[in-house]
Amino acid sequence: MNYIKSLILLMVIAMASCAPKMAKETASGDNTGSKDFRAMAPKPGPARQIEIGKSTQYTLSNGLKVIVVENHKIPEISYQLTIDMDNMQEKEKAGLSDITGSLLSTGTTTKIKADIDEAVDFIGASMVTNPRGGFASSLTKHTDKILSLFSDVILNPSFPQAEFDKIKTQTLSGLQANKDDPNAISGNVSGALNFGPNHPFGEITNEITVSNVNLDDTKQYYKTYFKPGNAYLVIVGDITPEVAKAKAEKYFGSWPAGKTPVYTYPFPKTVDKTAVAFVDKSGAVQSVINVTYPVDLKPGSPDEIPARVMNTILGSGFSGRLFKNLREDKAYTYGAYSALNSNELAGSFSANASVRNNVTDSAIVQTLIELNRLKDEPVTQKELELAKSFISGAFARSLENPQTVANFALNTLMYGLPADYYQTYLQRLAAVTVDDVARMAKKYINPDKARIVVVGNKDEVYSKLSVFDKEDGKVQLYDIYANPRKDESETPMSITATELVDKYLMALGGRTKLDAVSSLDQTYSMELMGMSITAHMVQSAGKFHMSLTAPGMNLMKQIYDGEKGQMENMGQKSPVEGEDLVSMKEQAVLFPERFFGEAGYKLELKGIEDVNGKPAYKLAVTAPTGAKSTEFFDKETFLKIKEVQSNEVQGQTVTTTNEYGDYKTVDGITIPYTVTISGPMPTPMVMKAETVKVNSNVDPSLFKI
Repeated sequence: MNYIKSLILLMVIAMASCAPKMAKETASGDNTGSKDFRAMAPKPGPARQIEIGKSTQYTLSNGLKVIVVENHKIPEISYQLTIDMDNMQEKEKAGLSDITGSLLSTGTTTKIKADIDEAVDFIGASMVTNPRGGFASSLTKHTDKILSLFSDVILNPSFPQAEFDKIKTQTLSGLQANKDDPNAISGNVSGALNFGPNHPFGEITNEITVSNVNLDDTKQYYKTYFKPGNAYLVIVGDITPEVAKAKAEKYFGSWPAGKTPVYTYPFPKTVDKTAVAFVDKSGAVQSVINVTYPVDLKPGSPDEIPARVMNTILGSGFSGRLFKNLREDKAYTYGAYSALNSNELAGSFSANASVRNNVTDSAIVQTLIELNRLKDEPVTQKELELAKSFISGAFARSLENPQTVANFALNTLMYGLPADYYQTYLQRLAAVTVDDVARMAKKYINPDKARIVVVGNKDEVYSKLSVFDKEDGKVQLYDIYANPRKDESETPMSITATELVDKYLMALGGRTKLDAVSSLDQTYSMELMGMSITAHMVQSAGKFHMSLTAPGMNLMKQIYDGEKGQMENMGQKSPVEGEDLVSMKEQAVLFPERFFGEAGYKLELKGIEDVNGKPAYKLAVTAPTGAKSTEFFDKETFLKIKEVQSNEVQGQTVTTTNEYGDYKTVDGITIPYTVTISGPMPTPMVMKAETVKVNSNVDPSLFKI
């Protein structure tokens, strides 16, 4: 299975070859002045009460609230349906709401998905549904057609079983990608720890919860939550309020009246002292750090604007203190940011960055320094004015979009804001002072009661983090779903690294049989960017051949003839030299684990870890060339079930996770028939073996250069 490195390289190149060519963009710089021109920012004038476009509001007899914003600049109208439902716990069926939202537009009592899609495409419209409603837009002349379709999927969904099964499969595929995404892992674990298992914001959707969802669950979700009494229909565009009301009555007036259930949750409890949570991502070259905790900040509260100014100064862009410190001064990362989110149930604060392994602890130190500095020292007047200018500029630009006016009206109703909340927004922003920022920092910046969540390489990072834990001086390990894990690295092993490799070789068939293998010819099928791809790998007598083909296309080819290497890309051939040639030579070796005991290899047994619910031995391997990998072997069968490698691909370090399964025996040799590769591709790539031949007659021309 040492052909994976070549396959990764071929896949990356194939993606580049198959992707549409992007047009070059030319940037025009502003050359209107010298440094003196920018030396001093002009003093801001007094904030004025702005005039925001008007909205008209109606309430239908069934309780549906209609918000209309006229804009006749272009002949187009959009319709946004939002159901203001309380957040619900989905518990063992987490993922139900998303599945239901996607399912609504796949069929009605009178139309199948193909008919709906064709009708929408025919008029050049767009339409999507989600767990809280949906969105549709079309040209004005197609108003009745799009509203007929939109109201049909909202009021008369048919919940087709086949489409439900497809959506579940797509959802599971997306979850597979998230399992290898350190940012997704950090977000999931941070949310779960901040809000806890008894809060909707603390739930994590995983393969088990999605598998628990059945079609009847989606029907019940729709029946319970899709009620007009809590819904808003926002209509924006080339339409008058009178016509909009008539259309809403015609297409949504028959929606049976009703309201959604009300749920309440206690505010999540924070930690008493700084606690550190760690999630191991073997082989990672970077750590994702997140200093986070829940906050009690509600939309429209008096604190929201000054708190936003405070967070902008701290980490809301290139001018933020975190960015200047960790990026510009220390060069630890490409970017460091913070977020302070308001929410009716519970908001959250986070300060995050992705940093190199060797500076993970240093980056945490600097993040905490910036948090404490903001809390203990007043910001400068210059920082204050820059932050206010940034926010006011973004606010002013947003007014250019008529949808903004509609959203303002929607927020005013949903959150019970004062009628002039947005008209006076800039005035209240301008009134924020240095003292206000200091007050917000003391209230909302709490590093002493934060969780420091780190997703990274345990072997390189974990031991440096206990100094930050003020609860008990110990770092708590978690899996990717925020389940506590025991640190098995300190547990005495009943097996050595060499013995583990021997047991693995025995599980494959034994050294004697493996030594007798002279050739291995494998063909795998997979999907890449919507194309069906066939990968053909042949290893024989120290030679190596790998090719990728699609129907009617020869995409890629790698050949090593025992001395020379060659890469062929869409018919263009080029020699392989240097380190790449050495790597290709390694991949010509059959079952390289046979040689792990020889000079130059370094093996280190790191303990036992959970891999997809199975305990597995973790083995760190350093090859004579210096290449490193981390390999995981099932504790019961000793078969390899996972491997993490860091490879140089086109000048970049690419960390790849390979998972092996569906082992079958071919002529006495046990081979994995399923290989799932995560990392370099946007979504995991599942390779399924079509043919595996051991000691077959290999065509010598495969290795001809």
